Amino acid sequence: MSGRLLTLGQVPERLREKGTLEMPYHHLAFASHNTEATDCFYREAMGFTLSKVEVGPTPTGGWSKHFFYDTGDGSMIAFWEIHDEQIPSPPTTAISTGLGLPEWVNHVAFDAPTREDLDEHRSRLNRNGYDVLEVDHGWCISIYMQDPNGIMVEFCHSTREFTAEEVAEAAVLLRATEPPASSPPPSVRGFAGEGQPLHLRSA
Repeated sequence: MSGRLLTLGQVPERLREKGTLEMPYHHLAFASHNTEATDCFYREAMGFTLSKVEVGPTPTGGWSKHFFYDTGDGSMIAFWEIHDEQIPSPPTTAISTGLGLPEWVNHVAFDAPTREDLDEHRSRLNRNGYDVLEVDHGWCISIYMQDPNGIMVEFCHSTREFTAEEVAEAAVLLRATEPPASSPPPSVRGFAGEGQPLHLRSA
């Protein structure tokens, strides 16, 4: 199943007509504190393909592995395994809580083109022991879970296109100092994982 990054969808024809360049992500990269657990999660639970590993020196005299996972359409998510006395070990890898923020703030979202794809991702994650939170935002439905590095990851299925009114309203809301809450509010459901998370079963 495709797991391309949410921002990597086809650039709308109206933007290409305006001469806007396509600028999709090539890859996103994060530090990992446990390569085996990270690999287990992204290959088995997320369904991605380990496609490339680079090994090389760090600028401060150590060395590192940089490992890449194809998410389904050629775009990738990558992680670092760092061996360097000048860099804290283990590194702080949680991109939200490590900065003093709630876990839901900084996260990575992957596209689920159909509702069936989204349900398949949720089922696979649950079978592998991961709790999943499903949120219906009105214009998209998302499922959320945490990876072994404390990074919140998401599969998101867009259920409709934005209206012209929503696009116009976006500029107003962006600059509003006391904007009204979106309506209707999101609906939330939880799905418990079956047993212990996969990356902990052989730990």
